[in-house]
Amino acid sequence: MTAIEFTHEIAGMRSTLQNFTSRFTNDRDESLDLVQDTILKALTYRDKFREDTNLKGWLFTIMRNTFINNYRKNKRARTSNDNTKDLYFLNVEEPHTFNRPQESMEFKEIWRNVNNLRDELLTPFKMHTTGYKYHEIAEHLNIPIGTVKNRIFHARKEIQKSLQGY
Repeated sequence: MTAIEFTHEIAGMRSTLQNFTSRFTNDRDESLDLVQDTILKALTYRDKFREDTNLKGWLFTIMRNTFINNYRKNKRARTSNDNTKDLYFLNVEEPHTFNRPQESMEFKEIWRNVNNLRDELLTPFKMHTTGYKYHEIAEHLNIPIGTVKNRIFHARKEIQKSLQGY
């Protein structure tokens, strides 16, 4: 396949690639960027394409890998490292601020609903939200790990049900 034929084939698949981006993102601009990056990489690495290979599958693989790499890069960019002597700060930036009255009230209402849970659900749920692992909770409460998971699940469901009006 010549370079012109290859370019024409890829250009013909633009709408198919655009539809495939719905698996990765619902943001239109991000979707267009992903298609553009995929086409650019396909044209750049044309010499890597083999004639006996499915072009659409090859493009989909490029798109998937591009999305994964961009996701990982963005995730690393949102992480900050604490280089202070005594580690005064957390290693991940905290995006939440509860200094506005509206958010403070919502926060208090959520925790009021959490604290209204039955004790058998409240204890495992609070332990899980403070960072304990399932097996640690099970050992501490002397119950099976499946029971811990079940109680945390039911605690979440009860909290969601009590907060439906928000």
